[in-house]
Amino acid sequence: MKPEFTAIIESAPEGDYWAICPEIPGANGQGETIEEARESLRQAIELILEDRREDMLRGLPDDAIRDKVLVG
Repeated sequence: MKPEFTAIIESAPEGDYWAICPEIPGANGQGETIEEARESLRQAIELILEDRREDMLRGLPDDAIRDKVLVG
């Protein structure tokens, strides 16, 4: 199962679309179509989460236990 996030898509004043994700502060996208805005948002979410993960792992000591947690 892949993680799911909320996409809120609105018409922009200039005629395009804006998209935001309330679960990921700072994640937003835009596009000429709803699908382009959604894809732009998906890419933004991936980049933000990857950056946060790398930032957190940078400071871990060598003996830290790294495991996975599944959320239902």
